[in-house]
Amino acid sequence: MRVRSRRVRGSASGKGEDALRDVESPSGTAGTPVDGRWLVRGKDGRLTAYARDEDGIVRWTEERPGGPRWQGPEFFPAPDVDRIGIAQGEDGYVHFVGRRSVREDEGPPKVDLVHAVQYQTGRPVTAFRSLGNPYKDGDERGARIGPPGAAVAPTGMVHVFVRNANGGMMLRREAKNGKWEGWKDLRGTLGKETMAVAVAESGRIELFVPGTTKAMRWAQSEPGGAFEKGTNLNVKIAGGAVSALATAPDRNTYYWTDAATGALVASRADTPPVTIGDTPAEGRIAVLRAELDGYDCTVLAHRTRDGRVMLAACGTENEAGGLWWAATGERTPAPPALALDGRGRVVLALMGERGGLYVARQNDEPGLALGPAERV
Repeated sequence: MRVRSRRVRGSASGKGEDALRDVESPSGTAGTPVDGRWLVRGKDGRLTAYARDEDGIVRWTEERPGGPRWQGPEFFPAPDVDRIGIAQGEDGYVHFVGRRSVREDEGPPKVDLVHAVQYQTGRPVTAFRSLGNPYKDGDERGARIGPPGAAVAPTGMVHVFVRNANGGMMLRREAKNGKWEGWKDLRGTLGKETMAVAVAESGRIELFVPGTTKAMRWAQSEPGGAFEKGTNLNVKIAGGAVSALATAPDRNTYYWTDAATGALVASRADTPPVTIGDTPAEGRIAVLRAELDGYDCTVLAHRTRDGRVMLAACGTENEAGGLWWAATGERTPAPPALALDGRGRVVLALMGERGGLYVARQNDEPGLALGPAERV
């Protein structure tokens, strides 16, 4: 299977050497993607990309399914929210969860978790509403909670996870009546701030949390059920960055970089991790399931330690068959993103080194061949 990409030299500014260096974000600072799958497709088939600037969310939206023209960037304020994660439900709603920290005159900052929603592609983002803190007001441990992660069940129920002051995991989720349940302690210890939350095709939600010398796992026994802690994995994950992809009706595959070897690995429940090569920079790799030349495939993208974007594909759950990594010719300071557009084509999105969104789209050649990355 061919995996390759072409690149256009030059840009609108006339500087011909490196197109990704010529654009600044609306605030003048480098764009940073939100945590999680930051390029999503709405119910109407249009793609939307989300990034952070100093004070809120920056959004770009396709004008029509399949592009090529985009609207934006548009800005939505999120004052005092220092980390924002994203999750999308089957209904197309995009949910944002964040950690808000407000510094007061004395004592530790006041920290709570917040939640906002975009109900339709291109529509406004609601105001952020507080989800509280697992610790009571005045408890200094409340300032030490981590940034949240989220998942949306097929029923639309939002699940929010956060690392507590001791490295264990806490859960707060919506009830069937739309109200929020209380915080539940999922236990665990010494977890890092990063996590991967996955929704299997069956509807079960799984949580994967790296630690210093291990990785912890929780999963629902059935859709909508309680979370049960599984056996820890004795693995060391570089930077704590993990990506998850549903690769079978009731099975997810997790991808991370081994801290000892620097190589990417793929892991599924009850099977040994498979080394799939290459040595990416810190940060999550992008993963996507797509049909290529009539085959069910997994597409992966990451950036190297010098910022180059690499792309590969393999048969789904057949990483052991080998991958060929191809340089796209692009550079980025942040993890890239992958999605399928409204015409079923693979789309690679990345942030320029001085901000701005760049998009490369699959062309009509066999295999996985991308056209040039274009500035939005």
